[in-house]
Amino acid sequence: MASFEPKNPGYGAAATAMFDAQPAMRTLGISIVRLAPGEVELAMPHSPAYTQQNGFIHAGIITAGLDNACGVAAFTLMPREADILTVEFKTTLLAPARGERFIFKAEVVKPGRTLSFCEARAFAEHEGKTTLIATMSGTLMAMLPRVAAPQAPNTTHP
Repeated sequence: MASFEPKNPGYGAAATAMFDAQPAMRTLGISIVRLAPGEVELAMPHSPAYTQQNGFIHAGIITAGLDNACGVAAFTLMPREADILTVEFKTTLLAPARGERFIFKAEVVKPGRTLSFCEARAFAEHEGKTTLIATMSGTLMAMLPRVAAPQAPNTTHP
């Protein structure tokens, strides 16, 4: 993992506030376990409410955790005035999501002024074993405030 310098010295509080402002993460019971510049670890307990017909956690729930992990990791390296939005992602499901607890780890591979590229992995903790169940590669966009173009002076006279 490369070492990155955050543009916002208050990145930890800013990333936590951004994460806490997401009702979807509260609904899923996902929380931040570890946060550092360019990386994050999230955790989610098992809930029968999020299972599919075979009793595994639904792929959409796992994908939501991975996507959010990528977003938080990228956000830690963005300027104070930025917000964040996912541009694209690819998820590969490697094993059934069976477990008592799920971990989502993400790290920034390449930060950019506007676009950042991240990779994430989801793990299931089940009966004392940890299994890699999914991976994601994603591109996140820094949404920066736009400065209005200067207006030309009015040259018409009444």
